[in-house]
Amino acid sequence: MTAIARVLGRRVWDSRGRPTVESEVTLTDGSAGRAIAPAGASTGSGEALDRRDGGSRFGGRDVAKAVAAVNGEIAARVTGMDAHDQTAVDRALIDLDGTPQKSRLGGNATIAVSLAVAHAAAAAGGVPLWQYLAAGRSGLVMPRPEIQLFGGGAHAGRRVDIQDFMVVATAATTFAAALDMTAEVYAAAGALLDEKGRRMGVADEGGYWPAFDSNEEGLTLAVQAIERAGFVPGEDLAISLDIAASDFGEGGRYRLARDNRVLDTDAMIEMLLGWVERYPIIAIEDPFGEDDEAGLIAFTRAAGDRLKVVGDDYLVTNAGRIRHAAEAGACNTALIKPNQAGTVSETRAALIAAKDAGWETIVSARSGESEDVSVVHLAIGWQADWLKVGSFSRSERMAKWNEGLRVAEVIGDRLG
Repeated sequence: MTAIARVLGRRVWDSRGRPTVESEVTLTDGSAGRAIAPAGASTGSGEALDRRDGGSRFGGRDVAKAVAAVNGEIAARVTGMDAHDQTAVDRALIDLDGTPQKSRLGGNATIAVSLAVAHAAAAAGGVPLWQYLAAGRSGLVMPRPEIQLFGGGAHAGRRVDIQDFMVVATAATTFAAALDMTAEVYAAAGALLDEKGRRMGVADEGGYWPAFDSNEEGLTLAVQAIERAGFVPGEDLAISLDIAASDFGEGGRYRLARDNRVLDTDAMIEMLLGWVERYPIIAIEDPFGEDDEAGLIAFTRAAGDRLKVVGDDYLVTNAGRIRHAAEAGACNTALIKPNQAGTVSETRAALIAAKDAGWETIVSARSGESEDVSVVHLAIGWQADWLKVGSFSRSERMAKWNEGLRVAEVIGDRLG
């Protein structure tokens, strides 16, 4: 009764107004699941590749070929398979594509189908996806929200080099309280930017698009926003950063355009350690480029006992890379992005590899998003430590925070 009866692909639009792939999977019992592939702007070289049409239409970003793959080869291959056997379905997708980074069919095609199969299997059991993935586990807790205040880098026209200035409500004991606290800080940050003439608009992920004179100004403004909202920085809320250093560094040299500086790895370590000393920072993502493993190892050795050193471009949600990084002592936390892996099974394998290494995990959305809330269900069902879906504005972001609130009502709103 849970055999796949129909697979449908269609072109829909993401939060940047760009084409993306939606898949709808129907089972023989009539149960159905649907999922939309997100897309990143700042991407690691090793992640699954979207299939785009090229040419002039929509800047080369159309997905007619990826949709055709869903409706053609993929549908033919997985029809008749048991939706409850996610591993087998995903293995069929991987083998059918036959490339290291899913470039033939497209990672956007495979992740949309893989997630839709998971949703359909959950629907067949009459439960939401988070509950299906939890597989009867009791005592579930909510992941802690990590929420963007200011967007930079590839998400905001590179007006500031650092890609994400985020806050984490460390004093909150419930998901709802964490959102309440962040809402106050987000509003305070907007007011401060207005007063200082620094507000240019809204970046890709809903955070403010700032006109900072330096990268460190973002840290200063984040602290001021926490204080203006009536909280104590470092006690009630802390700061986390996504440096996205691969975007402005290569070969161990980093060009900070906003600061008019070029730093080598040692100078970059010194700068970041100085920020950690002066500001209540508890996590730094991609502090060095994906090609600078030595920098990641040195920084983890220097600061890993007091903050999360988060791997994204360096790890690309790949279990093998996470195991290697853990052995090398590079990073101590994994960012988990389903479309980086390209299937649900590979995403889960990466998360398990991180947990086996004793690391914490952060399930993350991308800068090009939609109303799809699958990442929330993955984070809760798999018991990730943190959830990162962008800022506290734009409906594609708020849909995910709101879904978290709904699940919290069911499982009991406790943060891990």
